[in-house]
Amino acid sequence: MVLLVAFCTDDGTNMINEHAGQARYFDIYEFSDKGTEFLERSDNSKYKGDETIKHGDPKKAQATMEALKRAHVLVNKMFGPNLPRLLKKLLCVVVRTDKITDAIDVLKKNWARVEEEYQKGESRKHLVLEP
Repeated sequence: MVLLVAFCTDDGTNMINEHAGQARYFDIYEFSDKGTEFLERSDNSKYKGDETIKHGDPKKAQATMEALKRAHVLVNKMFGPNLPRLLKKLLCVVVRTDKITDAIDVLKKNWARVEEEYQKGESRKHLVLEP
C-alpha cells in the first residue's frame, strides 16, 4: 500500500512543538514497499490565521485540511481539539521525536499498525507510537 504521510514542521528538519495546525509547512513523503521518498512541501499559509479564532474551531481544521489535501497520514508530536475532525480525512499519528528523520524511522517500524488503522476509514482512531 502506498500512503502519503505529512510531517508538521517549520524548518523541514524538526517536528513542531505545537498543535499540528500551527505548522508553517507539511512535508509530504511517499511511503511504499519500495521505501520512503520526499515528495513536496505544502505551505500552511493559514497557520497563524485569525488569532481571535480559538483552538478547535472548524475553520482552523478546514484550513489545515486544505494544505493536506493530498495526504493520507498526518504525523506530529501533538494534536489539538480538532483531532476528531482531522480523523475523518486522515490517520493522525503522535510521534514524540524532535527530528522528522527519527519520526520516519518510528513509522517504518510500526508500518503494519499504520496501514491497519488507516484502512478503518472514518472510524479510525489516532495512534501514539513510541520511538
